[in-house]
Amino acid sequence: MKIFDRLGNPVSELAWAGDGSLESARVRLPDGSWLSVEPRATTAPPWGLSDRLWRAERFPEPGGWAGERLTVFEALDWARIDRIPSLAEPARLPPGGGTAVLNLIAELAREQGAARLAYRGPYPTEQLFLALLESFRYEPADAQDPLAAFMAGALVWTPAPHERLFGAEGLYVQRRGRVEKVVFRGAAYYRPDWQSVARHAPKRVRDVSEGVLCSLWALGRPLEDHLLLSPAGDLLRVLEPAAAEGLARPIAPDIRAGVAAAVAAGSGAPLAPAIEDVARAIALEWGAVTRDLILVERDRIRVSESFRRALAETLAAAGGRGPRATAALTAVVELAGLLGDELRARAQARLAALPPEAQARALDALGTLPPADGRHARAIADAIEALLSDVGA
Repeated sequence: MKIFDRLGNPVSELAWAGDGSLESARVRLPDGSWLSVEPRATTAPPWGLSDRLWRAERFPEPGGWAGERLTVFEALDWARIDRIPSLAEPARLPPGGGTAVLNLIAELAREQGAARLAYRGPYPTEQLFLALLESFRYEPADAQDPLAAFMAGALVWTPAPHERLFGAEGLYVQRRGRVEKVVFRGAAYYRPDWQSVARHAPKRVRDVSEGVLCSLWALGRPLEDHLLLSPAGDLLRVLEPAAAEGLARPIAPDIRAGVAAAVAAGSGAPLAPAIEDVARAIALEWGAVTRDLILVERDRIRVSESFRRALAETLAAAGGRGPRATAALTAVVELAGLLGDELRARAQARLAALPPEAQARALDALGTLPPADGRHARAIADAIEALLSDVGA
């Protein structure tokens, strides 16, 4: 059974055995490649019988498994889906892979009449929570802190799959009554509001009178517009911003340290010292960045000059010390959101590369450090002052 989007592009394919069990499933990813599901492929701890995921660069043909083995997840009875499965190695999935499989699960569960599914696996992470928001709706809908409730196992999920569209020029669109997510040239743009959850969205989808805009967003306003779509998700125009220009210049060390402290404060305690260490080894600078807010390289991270200009304008318009300090704090928080994933990934890689004994010593050393809250607060306060001096001068 092949499924196509309304433009006639293949989206997924399922093959069912005579006894009603799933023989294979394939789902298309935003970049045009495919993930294949091999049911009951192997046994793996901690859950035993497991389905396997494969990746292929072209539409797979029936008759064999091909491509790259990625990872496994808790085996499902695909004819009677009763839960959201645990995935062994989420980091091995390509961009959009987890969402594509979860949306297939949501589609089948809704067809089967499954009203609510629970996740009881060992990895109730923020990343999984955000992925689930794209294909399900959580209950209770009035949860005061939905992420904390999810991590505590107190949420259930109602299937609410999205429509998937593969448009012109490699455009990928997700819709549920409105355009919710767009992927174009490898960049993913999101709505900031998902049920009652506010999602950090520096690449943002927003409605305007002409249709739907995909833009760079920071400090409460759009900085660049990149795409204009119709409300149905059709590409109307690719918008090319003015060429990024200007010489790069270093960002003050106090700003870098404050941003790293903000990232560390929002991460697990064992990771915090490593985040601050890797940040010190990276040169942070303002400069020209094309169609993005940051440019990540091995030894440096460049923050777009458009972000700096927007902050300078915000500080100039703010009246008095208090509003200016608040605007600078907002900038530190947003910079932490932009750099956080990269700093955490480098910190995790650094810790993982240590021998077990060294990892244990790093964890033990946490008890000898000053209280993290105080250190981080001081570093963030110094970053605010540095931003006011540098950008607000």
